[in-house]
Amino acid sequence: MRRPESVALFSGAALMLAAALTGTFLAADQGAAPASAAPAVRVVVVGDSLSTGYGTAAGWAWPHLLSQQEHGRLDVVNASENGDGYLALGEEDGTFGSHAADAVTPETRVVVFFGSENDWGEDPADIADAAVAAVESVRSAAPDARVVMVGPTAFTDEPEPERLAIRDALKSAATRAKAEFVDPLAENWLAGDQFEGADGDHPTVAGQEHLRDEMVRVLGL
Repeated sequence: MRRPESVALFSGAALMLAAALTGTFLAADQGAAPASAAPAVRVVVVGDSLSTGYGTAAGWAWPHLLSQQEHGRLDVVNASENGDGYLALGEEDGTFGSHAADAVTPETRVVVFFGSENDWGEDPADIADAAVAAVESVRSAAPDARVVMVGPTAFTDEPEPERLAIRDALKSAATRAKAEFVDPLAENWLAGDQFEGADGDHPTVAGQEHLRDEMVRVLGL
């Protein structure tokens, strides 16, 4: 039986992404080059099937919707893969750590790790260690990048103990690695029938749009 895959950030308005975008607007107000001429802020998303659009289409994946909504202000690189996690191997044998190592460059300003319930059943201590290692690899490639770790999601306000264990492991890892942690379970991001797809594992289009909206809020856009 396949493990859940839908089973797949923010206080501090002065954090790096908000500062970069605000600086763009101030430059425009002062008669400098228009905002459209400023380089796009590079954002790397590392996630699982919740971030690839699985169950709908790639064009409905929340990272793609985020890029569209920001009208060229963000260069969103979606380095997500169906089935992977911090420990779980995805369809192309990747993990969150390997995807981050491949996609994050010195120009990257924000890295979002999203999920993953695919680490279901793994030792929470091992999940936390792998998450810390993934953040450390980001810091090696892009020392000044903002790192946001989003925990697992659920289509219910009563998540399973195994899902909560993953959430707790990632929260601990974020503290250790000095990364931001966001808890979709506590905030009930996807708890609603309109967000649950037909397979019971992946978001509907409305669910992907809602994830986009939550991430706009988390990133301070």
